[in-house]
Amino acid sequence: MLGKADATPMIAVKDLDRARNFYEQTLGLEAVDDFGEGFVVRSGDTEFNVYRSEFAGTNKATALTFEVDDIEDEVRELKTKGIFFEHYDLPGLEQQGDLHVAEGFKTAWFKDPDGNILSLAEGGS
Repeated sequence: MLGKADATPMIAVKDLDRARNFYEQTLGLEAVDDFGEGFVVRSGDTEFNVYRSEFAGTNKATALTFEVDDIEDEVRELKTKGIFFEHYDLPGLEQQGDLHVAEGFKTAWFKDPDGNILSLAEGGS
């Protein structure tokens, strides 16, 4: 069935211009296509759609995770661009500054301008 189909993550936003600036300028991603009420962004070998929706930011769970090689460096760089990192009290994860750490795994959460929860992850694969 769907095991051979590609899947595309979808991120809902209210303001496309603000979102484009955030994903391109703040996060350093590349918009590779436009479609009417949204655009396609590339991160590594993955593409995801950012589209206009009145329901933007209503998801209270992680919408998208970026797998990185050096999470401390990524967190440091994003903080210089004004990104605030979320702190959660989660079983099995010890908070170390802006990082949440378990054996062989580190993660950090932040939000886009519409409140979509994004994360960085290192290890655990």
